[in-house]
Amino acid sequence: EDPSSSSSSQNSVAPELPGFYYDPEKNRYFRLLPGHNNHNPLTKDSIQHKAMECKRLRLLEEEEKQHQKTTRAGLNSSVLLQKRQLGSLSPISYCRYIHELKVNCMQRRKIEIHSPDSSVAGTNNFKIIVADVACERIFTVNDVEHGGCKYGIINLSGLGKESLTVEMYDNLYFTNRKVNSVCWASLTHPDSHFSLTHFSKLCLMGIAETPGCASLLPASLFSSTNPGDRPGMLCSFKISTAWSCAWCLNPQADNCFSTGLTRRVLVTNVVTGHRQTFGTSSDVLAQQFATQTPVLYNGCRSGEIFSIDVRQRNRKGQSWKAIRLFHGSAVTSIHLMEAEHYLMAADMAGKIKLWDLRTAKCVKQYKGHHNEYALLPLHVNEEEGLLIAVGQDCYTRIWSLQDTHLLRTIPSPHPSSKDAIPSVVFSSRLGGSRGVPGLLMAVKQDLYHFSYN
Repeated sequence: EDPSSSSSSQNSVAPELPGFYYDPEKNRYFRLLPGHNNHNPLTKDSIQHKAMECKRLRLLEEEEKQHQKTTRAGLNSSVLLQKRQLGSLSPISYCRYIHELKVNCMQRRKIEIHSPDSSVAGTNNFKIIVADVACERIFTVNDVEHGGCKYGIINLSGLGKESLTVEMYDNLYFTNRKVNSVCWASLTHPDSHFSLTHFSKLCLMGIAETPGCASLLPASLFSSTNPGDRPGMLCSFKISTAWSCAWCLNPQADNCFSTGLTRRVLVTNVVTGHRQTFGTSSDVLAQQFATQTPVLYNGCRSGEIFSIDVRQRNRKGQSWKAIRLFHGSAVTSIHLMEAEHYLMAADMAGKIKLWDLRTAKCVKQYKGHHNEYALLPLHVNEEEGLLIAVGQDCYTRIWSLQDTHLLRTIPSPHPSSKDAIPSVVFSSRLGGSRGVPGLLMAVKQDLYHFSYN
């Protein structure tokens, strides 16, 4: 049963009456009161919130007692090993099932955050966390008490120790505007499309709403060295309201990034300042560049997904859209798979679909995700065959990429609310090549590690 479902399943034993709510504990009906007045104990919102909170607490209690069970009957390590030895299970299927077992056995542990500045750690709520390709560092966006956001970088090298500690370095800058999107970038290495670990300098980019800007910050700005030796902001481009951003790692469009704006796409070269504008019929909420070709994929509020070859010259009246896909609701996140033949997309109706770009058809759909209006990311780990997404109901769900099976639903350690939606990072190498595997979850002022042994 999906923990995000309302109390309708509990009410199935009694007939539903318009304007009344059946309480199974008291075995009687209560009249629903209109509005959202906090003094009225019986409104639809209060009833649903109470049911959700009770279910969340129950699931947390089960996890603490290690009552987590696998979602497939008869799935355990000894049976899998026996089938593998008998030859009835292929190596690929064996690895996939082992990862499922690991996912269901993950246990939550709180991480202690250290900082050279004692005023930094644990003072502001996490909003966004984004890991670099090597998962050595995490860029964080935190809400500040007086409004706006500030940035920081968390060094994950301490996760390999039993103490589970990380170091967080704060930024000298902060913005009084909302940050909508963040991505990692590079300016210094020709092999930027291979690995971020090769760079002598790492950069990142944040997007803020109107009056907006796209900023490029050096990662060395976040360090424990003398503040006087730290470099400043590399560059900042003024733009209108921006919803998304993406950095191009293909050499044919070197040093370029894209921003998804209101009814247009803006591609900018950070070295020359040259800009290309592509008009669209809707706001662009999600973006990602391909690595094998200089092609940009865009997801729109209208539900359309289309690609643009950024090598095209701006010609009036020309159609820029190549591949075109359609969702029934606003597309909030897209993820291009490694072979670049498939694209994963999520929308505001809670649908997650896998598209075959060669046939422009949906080949798989992952059910259980919950979203109504939020810009929520997808996290895909193809190496271990897992899809991770956090819903607007604050539950983190993990699916099998292979057969779309929902493997696990993880409740948030904090009560569900609009300002407490967790942000997660999943990797088999948290902290670098010799790092520890697992899921990182940032919610409110806390950071948690779900061990993936």
